Amino acid sequence: MQIPLWLVLFVAIPAPRTEALAAKGFGKTTTKKDTTKHERSRPLRIVDSKNTINNELDKWGLPPPTVDDIFPPLPPETELKPATKTHYTLSEIQACLKDYIDLQLHRSFDEQGTEIASSNQQQPMQLHLLHESPPVLRIDHFLSPDECHELQHLATSNNQEDCIQVESQTFPGAVSQRTSTSWFTQYAAVPQFLAKAVYRLHIPLEHMEEPQIVRYRPQQLFSWHYDEVTPQALHNGGQRLMTILVYLNTLPKSGGTLFRDLRNSQQDEPLCVQPQQGSALLFFPAFADGRPDDRTLHQGQAVGAGYEKWIVQMWIHQREYQAALPPGNLQTSAVGPIQQVARQYGYENGVEGSTL
Repeated sequence: MQIPLWLVLFVAIPAPRTEALAAKGFGKTTTKKDTTKHERSRPLRIVDSKNTINNELDKWGLPPPTVDDIFPPLPPETELKPATKTHYTLSEIQACLKDYIDLQLHRSFDEQGTEIASSNQQQPMQLHLLHESPPVLRIDHFLSPDECHELQHLATSNNQEDCIQVESQTFPGAVSQRTSTSWFTQYAAVPQFLAKAVYRLHIPLEHMEEPQIVRYRPQQLFSWHYDEVTPQALHNGGQRLMTILVYLNTLPKSGGTLFRDLRNSQQDEPLCVQPQQGSALLFFPAFADGRPDDRTLHQGQAVGAGYEKWIVQMWIHQREYQAALPPGNLQTSAVGPIQQVARQYGYENGVEGSTL
């Protein structure tokens, strides 16, 4: 099936905020400069802001933009609070999430952040707070090893009814570089992943974007980017409020998810989450009211030689979202499979918060 290029690019790559080219601040205090006279089109070739040796000009006689030109540093007064300890109670985690999407974690986790026991034999999930403001969470054992393997098999099975493969190459004029392979999946094809998002994170099914399975081969990466959607795309579901990314395999090194402006206070270095099979990474591209949170700028680091990185990811919107890929993909088609998984795992009956 031939998928229109514009449609693939729209749903495959979160578009960077174009105002970053002009803005040098954060939030409502940002002062934007008039960039009208700079609107002529030219391909963007980004260079490292620390590269002072290579002063090569492009064919227009202009220096290539640096990373700091495209993604300006945050103002010094920006609130950034690293995690100050290795364990947080559920109450402390919820306090950090008060301005973001309501996950109702108290319904699924005890005060120590451990999943409330159910009848299934899977290892209980465990919450970890990796950064206080903006909040970044890790949930260990979100998917079992078998579930991770099943998702990898789904992607490589060549079943075009359940998923469509696209090459995640950077498109002309993009300010972020992505080199990987993605599979957009039918909601009904990934009921275990969705059941846990619905029953453990209490996310309405109809707010979920189409799940994506992504493979990064050696040296492949996703450079600095925001996950928020552009104003032109807000008509479909509103803003993205949460990113949920589950690592399907473990990498001893390389391939981490790196946040430029966040710190790991335990190691006094930028916060980098290393892929651990079955662990879910949760962060929040926007506040609950839809205001983008520029502090969540991040990248998927290059995968080292001899390794591959596999993830499944999904974005959660403010309102009901209409899927674009694969054609005919509907959240309602997954209700039956999700309920079946819920019964198997001992979750409560019904798909709460969803339109049945």
